[in-house]
Amino acid sequence: QEQFVEAGGGLVHPGGSLALSCVVSGITFSLENMAWYRQAPGKERELVAYINTGASTFYAASAKGRFTISRDNAKNTVYLQMDSLNPEDTAVYYCNVPRLSRTWGQGTQVTVSS
Repeated sequence: QEQFVEAGGGLVHPGGSLALSCVVSGITFSLENMAWYRQAPGKERELVAYINTGASTFYAASAKGRFTISRDNAKNTVYLQMDSLNPEDTAVYYCNVPRLSRTWGQGTQVTVSS
């Protein structure tokens, strides 16, 4: 069974940056497309960024130009660099395998506030 351990969240001022990481186990990481999702209070979970096995990327409109997804297959880890954060980015952030999405990690809380 796949497992995800997200880390790197925290409290940051508007305009600040955070670097998230997610260590994945239970799958052949290099063979899977990966994605970051987020869920804000009272809202549904939404896709933030996606990276395929060839390292091609896709971003939600809200993340484009500010967030960067990357992966390190040797470390079974996917990253999300978040810059120019604003209060609307406040959410719990999760990583997952898009074709599975059957189990979820604990996520990492990102709070953007002055």
